[in-house]
Amino acid sequence: MSSRHILLGLLAGGPSHGYDLKRRHDEHFPQARPLAYGQVYTTLQRLVRDGLARVEGTDSDGGPERTLYRLTEEGSREVAAWAGQVTPPAPFVANEIFAKVVVAILTDGDPAAHLFAQRAAHMERMRELTALKTAPGAGLATVLSADYALNHLDADLRWMTTTRARLTTLTALTVEVDRA
Repeated sequence: MSSRHILLGLLAGGPSHGYDLKRRHDEHFPQARPLAYGQVYTTLQRLVRDGLARVEGTDSDGGPERTLYRLTEEGSREVAAWAGQVTPPAPFVANEIFAKVVVAILTDGDPAAHLFAQRAAHMERMRELTALKTAPGAGLATVLSADYALNHLDADLRWMTTTRARLTTLTALTVEVDRA
């Protein structure tokens, strides 16, 4: 996920301070990795440098000085173009769980035990997400992001079940390839 474009999208709602942008990011994307304040301000400086945002002014409201940022027309065009692009499916499988299963086979480990333990970890995370999305007052962004994560975890669980059923064949093929 592009923090550059997310911040441009958040600026589309009107001028904002970096602190407010970070807070709004965390509210709109509750299951995403939180943005660090340093990342927000570094990205804002790059947006200004690239002409996608501009400094609107500064204020202090009795506290430290805060810079107000505004989206430029060019920034508005860029974020609209980015949001309209179809995200291509990943061309390669880079799954750590799969890698650990293969390495377990290569090192005479226990891939079935790894899949069992991984399944337990996935189920625990699914319970956490289900509780989060069904909690009283859960906002729509929380529900939607939890649903997204739950569907991905469910796909992983289905893959683990299929892989566990194919471990004998996978082990034979992996050992054969390793000897070749």
